[in-house]
Amino acid sequence: MIADDCRMVTQAGRDGQAGPLADRVAVVTGVSRRAGIGFAIARELLAAGARVLVQSWTRHDAGQPWGADPVGMRGVLDALGGVGEDLHHMEADFTDPEAPAQVVEQASERFGHVDVLVANHARSSGQSLPEVTAAELDLSFAVNTRASVLLTQAFATRHDDRRPGGRVILFTSGQHLGPMSGELPYAISKGAIHQMTLSLADALADRGITVNAVNPGPVDTGWADADLTRQVSRASPTGRWGEPADAARLVRWLASDDAAWITGQIINSEGGFRRWTT
Repeated sequence: MIADDCRMVTQAGRDGQAGPLADRVAVVTGVSRRAGIGFAIARELLAAGARVLVQSWTRHDAGQPWGADPVGMRGVLDALGGVGEDLHHMEADFTDPEAPAQVVEQASERFGHVDVLVANHARSSGQSLPEVTAAELDLSFAVNTRASVLLTQAFATRHDDRRPGGRVILFTSGQHLGPMSGELPYAISKGAIHQMTLSLADALADRGITVNAVNPGPVDTGWADADLTRQVSRASPTGRWGEPADAARLVRWLASDDAAWITGQIINSEGGFRRWTT
């Protein structure tokens, strides 16, 4: 049912009245699982009328406890309506410093321009202080932090400032609101994204390009065990985890003209999560 539902939402955006992102081109990184935030963002932007290039690196998911999507990347893309006039796909490994520019260039060449960058990808790492290694710190920094900067640089190089609606939307985590000592490489690399958002926003402000970061809070993408699921649910006033669609709606708004006055901000979208009661 999820694939059919996604096609219905996406097709409605294509066939109905022009959406708020009509004629916009977006790059969304980290789209490899139907349960993920990146998938929900791509679906939301497509429904709003955008053309979208999605980046994936399925080898990372395959090595994680949650695994790759059982339908494969082809099934993920089919659930978004299929590769075609409005959707393009590229596999890219962000440990390669050349990959961020290649992704943005692919979008610009495929669609003619690029207006929105959503750097949603992330490398997960569960190393605590006794376990942390230089190799994992370097990998997490390369994928989470360095790639986000280089994606922003490539986007700024390719963006046509005569076009309205230049948007960069980064993803941080809750590391600035509470400690994450069990996943230090991830928390440190995401903390760097938090800190660089304002400086990147200032660097691009005179060009009319906004830069903001989203902290989506605890989101149910299938990674948590039963105990953690219960703990986080109890700490939420709504009694539930965030859903990928919650983050996707915020990204769609940040990408729209309605958010043109917002830049350099870290937006916490956590549903009132009381992390100290978990």
